Amino acid sequence: MRPAGRGETDSLYFDYPCFDAPEKARGATLSEPTPVAIVGAGPVGMTAALALAREGIRSVLFDNKSTFNDGSRAICVARESFYILERLGAVAPFVEKALGWTTGRSFYRGQQILEFNMPDGPSEKFRPMYNIQQQYIELYLWQAVSDSDLIETRWQSEVIGVRNTSDGAILTIRDTNGTYTIAADWLLAADGARSPVRGMLGRRLAGENHEGRYVIADVQMNHDYPTIRRALFDPACRPGGTVLIHRQPDNIWRIDYQLTENEDADEATREDVVRRNVEAVLSEIGHDGPWELEWWSIYSANTLALDDYRDGRVFFIGDSAHIVPIFGVRGLNNGLADAQNIAWKLGWVMRGKAGTDLLDSYSPERRGATLDVFENATKSARFMTPPSHGWRVMRDAALSLALDHDFAGKLANPRQMTPYTYGESPVVCPDDPAFENGPEPGKVIPEARLQQGYLSDHLGPGFNVICFGADLAQELEDRLAAEDDIRVLSLPARSEAAHVFGAARTAAYLVRPDRHVAARWHQARATSVITAYRKATCNNGAEA
Repeated sequence: MRPAGRGETDSLYFDYPCFDAPEKARGATLSEPTPVAIVGAGPVGMTAALALAREGIRSVLFDNKSTFNDGSRAICVARESFYILERLGAVAPFVEKALGWTTGRSFYRGQQILEFNMPDGPSEKFRPMYNIQQQYIELYLWQAVSDSDLIETRWQSEVIGVRNTSDGAILTIRDTNGTYTIAADWLLAADGARSPVRGMLGRRLAGENHEGRYVIADVQMNHDYPTIRRALFDPACRPGGTVLIHRQPDNIWRIDYQLTENEDADEATREDVVRRNVEAVLSEIGHDGPWELEWWSIYSANTLALDDYRDGRVFFIGDSAHIVPIFGVRGLNNGLADAQNIAWKLGWVMRGKAGTDLLDSYSPERRGATLDVFENATKSARFMTPPSHGWRVMRDAALSLALDHDFAGKLANPRQMTPYTYGESPVVCPDDPAFENGPEPGKVIPEARLQQGYLSDHLGPGFNVICFGADLAQELEDRLAAEDDIRVLSLPARSEAAHVFGAARTAAYLVRPDRHVAARWHQARATSVITAYRKATCNNGAEA
């Protein structure tokens, strides 16, 4: 919603483009089959298309809108998501525009009760978290998408029918010129929380609806507070409620404030009511200067997911597969990880580099990640928006204790998102118990500084074997010479990387294209590495 007198995309700081539907003259080619159809050209859908293009796979993106989503919406992008964007060749404008941050502060009745700092340091390439409005996220992804010869985007194109077949999916599309059908070998549903594809296939989300409702308000103002996440519990401006405040680029401040049980949603989203509540929040944080209202909306905190993220040749990614509370900034970041996960696997299968069973690992890996998000986000949601009188009494008691005792303040920590460990995945090997530290199988590898740049700068586009001994590296290079999608990287046994990996001269790590560890060995052998590579790609061919 926008203030009276302004259009739906009439922004104070962002120029929304307008994309036309496919030309009517192209009607003869619109129905040509496509390897992969992607429904939804939001951040998750575009990330999937870019990740597929990186694997050499052509796709068609469909979206029923004519421009990007309006309003800031998902604004917090985690460090691991920046690695995904870097892998896609799209990270540069994000680094230039986004505001990195490491610190959060929580307040109870105006008094600070917690300051947390997320892990960071000189060995890290990216900050733990970045704030950037979703419009920019979509713009920068779109710039990469439009530069790709392997991605076609069809705006103002609504998918009104989906049918699974034995060898693909049939989509019925309606645009401004009429209706047509198109066959796709595979379909990725990235069409959001109200996913029409999910509904047309008869699939339903299951889970828990939380009681908390929040109004989001984007405000433009000059305010000198640093880029620090602020959470206000029971502030004078919203007694009994919670307020979240984030700084964004272009002097835009995101304010989320909780509605009480007695506040009507329609009433609460009237412009005059929003302005009055925003004014009260700004007074609470000591801002008495001018400000302008940019945009506002309302949301509730839910934990909902499909039982299976696959339906034949259809895969659900992002909010079409799961809906998570915003607390801990897990929604967008979880969706980008979905897109990366299915895209590299689908690309490898379609190129004949992996067995089709690899696709069966998508749902357990990413649904496992969702359930992990639910566990952590639900804890945060219950603290931020207590679901019952009993929970509120316990929450308020903890906050009261936090005024005088530091330990209680830690209960207000939002548990920011961390990458999920695929330890139970069918394509990840059991751990080698000889390791005392370092990332176990299923985890994302840590970053490390090398003599030249960072470890991530030296990884190949496919699988990587990180070795810490020159002899083993040479043996593996000889044995894997015929494989063009696996790179051997030899690092010094006495180095920062060896320390963070807990690795000796005889150790090796097999790392997947998504930077998750597929296997590791304290005493590595080439045959063991090759066997693990075959398992990780569900490729039962003869060993190298």
